[in-house]
Amino acid sequence: QVQLVESGGGLVQAGGSLRLSCVASGTTFSIYSMAWYRQGPGGKQRELVAIITNAGNTNYADSVKGRFTISRDGAKNTVLLQMDSLKAEDTAVYYCNTRLWSGTNYWGQGTQVTISS
Repeated sequence: QVQLVESGGGLVQAGGSLRLSCVASGTTFSIYSMAWYRQGPGGKQRELVAIITNAGNTNYADSVKGRFTISRDGAKNTVLLQMDSLKAEDTAVYYCNTRLWSGTNYWGQGTQVTISS
């Protein structure tokens, strides 16, 4: 099993920056990818924000390309999400996710990000 603990959420003005951190523990040797998802207010579906694989390949949602950067420190089993030029529509609960080579997914508890306009 893998446990994920997120940190770094908060309240920031539009145009500002935040950095989210997620630390994985447990059977981290079996991790294939780590990612950030978000779920906006009002019952919106959870959506993929950014993902990074063991090989370092990354992919981003179109809405965050050029503003968000995902990175991973394999030695520390940590994935970071640097969020710049934040917009009101980035307001959401952000969840850390990891997928194992077996296909099993694990989720963090979520961290609130609120952007004031």
